[in-house]
Amino acid sequence: MVADETLLPVGDDPMASTGVPRRPGDLVRAVQELETAEGPRWVWADTREAYAPLLEQGVRVARCHDLALTEGLLLAHEGRYGEPRSARAAHARLHGLPVPDEQPNAAGTLFAPEPLAAEAVAEVLADQLRRIAALPEPGRFRLLVAAESAGALVAAEMSHEGMPWRRDLHDALLTELLGPRPVHGMRPAKLQALADEVAAAFGHPVNPDSVQQLVKAFKGAGVELRTTRSWELKRIDHPAVAPLLSYKELARLFSAHGWAWADQWVRGGRFRPEYVVGGVVSGRWATNGGGALQIPKVMRRVVLADDGWTLVVADAAQLEPRVLAAMAGDVGLARAAGEIDLYAALAQSFGGERANAKIAMLSAMYGGTSGDASKLLAVMRQRFPKAYQFVEDAAKAGEDGRIVRSWLGRTSPPPSERWRQLVSGPEGGRAARDRGRFTRNFVVQGTAAEWALALLAVLRGLLPEPARLVFFQHDEVMVHCPLDQAEEVIAAVSESAARASRLLFGSTPVRFPMEAVAVGSYADAK
Repeated sequence: MVADETLLPVGDDPMASTGVPRRPGDLVRAVQELETAEGPRWVWADTREAYAPLLEQGVRVARCHDLALTEGLLLAHEGRYGEPRSARAAHARLHGLPVPDEQPNAAGTLFAPEPLAAEAVAEVLADQLRRIAALPEPGRFRLLVAAESAGALVAAEMSHEGMPWRRDLHDALLTELLGPRPVHGMRPAKLQALADEVAAAFGHPVNPDSVQQLVKAFKGAGVELRTTRSWELKRIDHPAVAPLLSYKELARLFSAHGWAWADQWVRGGRFRPEYVVGGVVSGRWATNGGGALQIPKVMRRVVLADDGWTLVVADAAQLEPRVLAAMAGDVGLARAAGEIDLYAALAQSFGGERANAKIAMLSAMYGGTSGDASKLLAVMRQRFPKAYQFVEDAAKAGEDGRIVRSWLGRTSPPPSERWRQLVSGPEGGRAARDRGRFTRNFVVQGTAAEWALALLAVLRGLLPEPARLVFFQHDEVMVHCPLDQAEEVIAAVSESAARASRLLFGSTPVRFPMEAVAVGSYADAK
């Protein structure tokens, strides 16, 4: 355990530990020596605060228990969604003290300001282990905690390592698409030209960045709009539409991944975002700025491996339907999920059309009812009854205002008071169905996120030195490695997928193939 710059050995019962706390003169060196000699599971308040300074000194650890992430998972499971999850808050609750509000991450410090003493951290750990042991499925939840904590290590390592990013190519691409870099506060030349075309189409100045001005301008031209979203603009016939759509697309690029973005997030030839583990309620990651999870396809050409190195890019094929097959224990669907192309394997059940199989599966998981979805869902209910009923039960729970849980025990948010008011009113049916669609997908997407975390945890342990994970997005990973390690890394990705499936689902006929390729540019991976 690491707390208050103190090292404290603990066993299975932290409060009964006879370990002697010590404050080494060089904490980083002491951590490195213990990691090399014993490979312990490190316990600390928050990986974001504890691990970054170790990485800066070249120290990596294999395992940890993140108290803040674990507390968040436990609070949600106990119906206390949204309560402060920090180790200090957890300790305060243990002693009936005022619970402090959540504090922003103290980036750049080894431990949070005024860190808890080691004995207090031991109390929080002991309490968490007790609460986990009392759960209906403690083994699964322990795996969730281990995977979430491993994810925190991976996130910190990827931020430290960074994704290769060529600033010269980025600048050239922006110049090609937008024109030369403008002075601060001005539009790039091509954006300004499109803005001028929009104004000319209306016959008077209109700010294309202003929804209010655009709606008013279209109304003056006899066109009623509720929004200026692209899908609504595409339905109308007006000369301003074409330049406005082009403007909106380039304006998003300029804002989200333009020159100012690169100044902030690209350093030393690396894109270094701050990942937020479990930043989405389903367990998917988010980012604290930087837009790492929304890199436009056009930008992928600036992600190039270093000389003598390569990028191994892999993603899971049809992950969520495979997860559903494994969770539901549906023999027929699991048999199809044993093939590389699940939808092709299902096609015969849906009139021989692969597209119909895909529509049916996505409609079952996301609650789709438009077009042929209802007819195809009827086929699914008949051919794959366990899988169909699994998501239907989750949807019914949501509609009834109940919570649902992922395979390992991540808990969905409870319904809000506003929702309860809506379901008792004239729009109650619609509100209930909306929440049912959310819980229907939560059980699948949340479990898919757990599978991906398990994959990451295994993969980081299998990678040869000096290969490094540098990017992760939902079901896609990227490893930067020397050219001569490419085949070894590809094999490690495949092995990690197999081990992740066994960790979550044991012996199952469902396959979770990871299609991995070694490329010089991220753009060549798709």
